[in-house]
Amino acid sequence: MSGGAAALFTAVAAVPAGAAEGGVSFTRVQVNGGKPIVIGVSKEVAVPASFRMATTHKWKWPAVFLYRGKADDRLWHAIETSDCITVSSGVCDFKETMYFDPSEWDMYNSEAGAWKVAAEVHFQGGGGDTDDEGLTAYVKRNSRLFVNASPEPVSKGKTITVTGKVTRANWETRKYVSYAGRLVSLQFKPTGSASYTTVKKVYANGSGNLRTTVKASKTGTWRWAYYGNTTTGPSTSSGDNVVVK
Repeated sequence: MSGGAAALFTAVAAVPAGAAEGGVSFTRVQVNGGKPIVIGVSKEVAVPASFRMATTHKWKWPAVFLYRGKADDRLWHAIETSDCITVSSGVCDFKETMYFDPSEWDMYNSEAGAWKVAAEVHFQGGGGDTDDEGLTAYVKRNSRLFVNASPEPVSKGKTITVTGKVTRANWETRKYVSYAGRLVSLQFKPTGSASYTTVKKVYANGSGNLRTTVKASKTGTWRWAYYGNTTTGPSTSSGDNVVVK
């Protein structure tokens, strides 16, 4: 839910660029280790963040957050920030966790994609500082893949048909829905091997269904892999083992 459900913080102003705008500087800002934040439909996602703050002001409630447009257009459901981990006089490191829970709070599919990162602190007695950190965090809808390879077993040289389906989270309905037109990789791992190799790439049809054929050459496991995009996270299916006689 944009704006946040646990109203610990309110916008100070439109987010200015640069540090030390109000007698405060924020450095070493990280959100989820630079990785996308991928959210499904039913489980809370806890996203780690960290930052360093330097100020001579007496402060309360420092945090980093995601925003679009102005500082009051935010995305989070709850935020927890650690106590000051003292670095030196007036300088603190903080650990933070942002929580997103689509099963409890409204999320909109339009919220998938790029968000800016800002840092904020409120001062004791009023006022505060909010700075754009020049970072981008991607919030993505989770995807899922399913696979079936048949017949099982199969004679060497015969045709194996591999089917499947690609879906992604619809935050508004809290269900997984077909994800049409995706380019998905069919991968194979021979028995005894530790890794998969891409055999071919297949587009999902209008219902998100996948279907292709391959020649049976050796016993092993087949799976589908989707690498995601700016609004949707990557996923791999479970593996389906086919014995070749």
